[in-house]
Amino acid sequence: MTQADGTRVAVVGAGVVGMTAALALQQRGLSVTLLDTQGPGEGTSSGNAGFLATESIDPLSTPAMLRKAPRLWLDPHGAVALPLCYLPRLLPWLVRFVAAARPAQVTQGRQALAALNGAAVDAWRRCLAGTGAEEELVASGYLQVWESGRGRAEARRHMAHLQHWGHEVEWLEAEQIREREPGLSGQLSHGLFFPNAHQVRDPLVLVRRLAQAFAVRGGEILQARVERLVPTPDGVTLETSEGNLTFGQVVVAAGAWSHHLARGVGLEVPLETERGYHLTLPGRMQALRQPVGSAERRCVMTPMSCGLRVVGFTELGGLSLAPIERRYASLRRHTGRLLADAAGLEASTEWMGFRPTLPDSLPVIDTHPDYPTVHFAFGHQHLGLTQAAITAELVTALVMSERPPLDLEPYRVTRFQRAVGQERGEPRHVS
Repeated sequence: MTQADGTRVAVVGAGVVGMTAALALQQRGLSVTLLDTQGPGEGTSSGNAGFLATESIDPLSTPAMLRKAPRLWLDPHGAVALPLCYLPRLLPWLVRFVAAARPAQVTQGRQALAALNGAAVDAWRRCLAGTGAEEELVASGYLQVWESGRGRAEARRHMAHLQHWGHEVEWLEAEQIREREPGLSGQLSHGLFFPNAHQVRDPLVLVRRLAQAFAVRGGEILQARVERLVPTPDGVTLETSEGNLTFGQVVVAAGAWSHHLARGVGLEVPLETERGYHLTLPGRMQALRQPVGSAERRCVMTPMSCGLRVVGFTELGGLSLAPIERRYASLRRHTGRLLADAAGLEASTEWMGFRPTLPDSLPVIDTHPDYPTVHFAFGHQHLGLTQAAITAELVTALVMSERPPLDLEPYRVTRFQRAVGQERGEPRHVS
């Protein structure tokens, strides 16, 4: 491989994280090839809530959540689902998840999530600049509501917590909620409004428009399955369903499949699949003015150009199980309770996708400890859209051997194990 080949970079995964990474690398003058078995954005990225959840700074595993989890699991319409047939395989991950609820680790995780989320919106603006897709990002605001007055103390604590972390939050009583969002049921008690929140018009359209800008600028998109990475002295060879391809560097951004490629280069990453369900109601796109989240039902409704999207559930069930049909019925039930007009709920599309989730709720943004040509950007759980553009900037800094704008220590790929190079006492190849 010649020295010039070092400017050729492969990005594995054409979801929102991979697509933004490919664009960021391309903008730095590199020749970038994007590989995926599906078209850009057609996997998990196509079905997200379309909402930049920058206020979601708490890890999934906290003492409070562990206390709530059994009740949520036992509720037939609850937000937590653990299919019994998958439980034996899930147990080792659950042990790590419970361990991640230690107060010191929760604090560290919250700081790391807040760092990414705090940089998210500005990074998205930089990503979209000059692509022709700038209008896909909308300053929408976000409304979180409670139906029961029993949740007042919780809402007050949540408000104070987020204000402490620098978020602008407004308290709304029932009448103020009706004024701000007449599309909601009148059976609400109180809520919080986040005036600085953003959404996208349609996540699939967003990724496709980014892909179009990438292709116009000379980027290559290949529909191929990457089966294995083989680091070489000067780069990395990708063994794919379309043959072997050699590049100077590679970024693994393959979402819930990323840990398989990491395992092939000697790293065990405890990645699990958080299966998310959604309904899209094409005839109800005008039902709401902004994204609305239900604190008790733990679902989000977002008005999009494709319709009203309702997203919910944390179902830890792997990549192979078929969708569980009653989840869609639960989403319809929640939507009917929350909207002022529950008409048209049956005229919807149903979808289930795979969110890549690690026990501590933090993504992997790192370079392989032994192979400096292999980089990782995956594991963003339900914050993939939120954190995609800032992740792209961070992993681009690694590829360019520059100092990243954020401290990447919390997101290292080896944080759940002792890396091979560390055991030998060798330095880690990061900038």
